[in-house]
Amino acid sequence: MTDQKRAPRSGGRTTERQVGRGIRAHRTDPRGRTAAREFPTQGSAALRPKERATTAPAGGPRLKVAPPPPVTGPRVPFVALVLVLVIGGVLGILVVNTKIAENAFRIERLKETGAALDIQQQELQREIATAKAPGNLTAAARKLGMVAGGDPAYIRLQDGKIIGIPKPGAGVPSVTSDQPAGR
Repeated sequence: MTDQKRAPRSGGRTTERQVGRGIRAHRTDPRGRTAAREFPTQGSAALRPKERATTAPAGGPRLKVAPPPPVTGPRVPFVALVLVLVIGGVLGILVVNTKIAENAFRIERLKETGAALDIQQQELQREIATAKAPGNLTAAARKLGMVAGGDPAYIRLQDGKIIGIPKPGAGVPSVTSDQPAGR
């Protein structure tokens, strides 16, 4: 082998730069020449020397490992797939936004309807409260032809005894009554 200056794999110093720091070894190459080599003994480059058997001639070309050929696939299907995905995504977003806007209008309509129903409920509750007032109950009863009754009689439930004397209501129906006066 010929002496060539190579950078070591470890990234450290080459043997030529480490004069006086290593062990010298003499080796005979296949042509019978003696070559002196120095092997490092310190640092990360201090590896045990290995003898290699070479089959290539000393001055011949060195073999290198070639990188694998680049893998190329058909580009048209990939580009078509990407385009389909992008267009599908844009259309999906458009559909979702349309549905969101449609639902927003529906929610607004329902809120308006709910507010109108709340107002109607409040009016009905006010009418019920007005109708429950004692003066309004008396007027409504007179309008229906009812008259005020006398003292009431009671029935005791334990033995069925009547306490008091029941009397029909005495009085003349109101002039504004819906009932005929001859009852």
